[in-house]
Amino acid sequence: MSLFISNAYAQSSGAPQGGGYEMLIMLGVFGLIFYFLLYRPQAKRVKEHKNLVSSLSKGDEVLTQGGLVGRIIKVAEDKDFIEIALNDTSNIVVQKSSVTAVLPKGTMKSI
Repeated sequence: MSLFISNAYAQSSGAPQGGGYEMLIMLGVFGLIFYFLLYRPQAKRVKEHKNLVSSLSKGDEVLTQGGLVGRIIKVAEDKDFIEIALNDTSNIVVQKSSVTAVLPKGTMKSI
């Protein structure tokens, strides 16, 4: 009956019977790679952004995630919002966390 399918036989005990130490070492190496390549840089970016948001003050020129550039005219400390003047006539209210960068003074005039 086994014309097209070969029979499967058990292997001899010549193959090494490994312990679990190799697997634990590899798991530890992958954990270190995950920590140094993914978790640590992301945690550093989050910490920098939190410091940026906490240091926002009136008069700062900022760039938002939506690409809007404006000057902060009002900071609500009790709430999580700031008011930004895009030009002399347009003001918008955005969340503090949507601020991507604080720009150098005079950036709005040079644009």
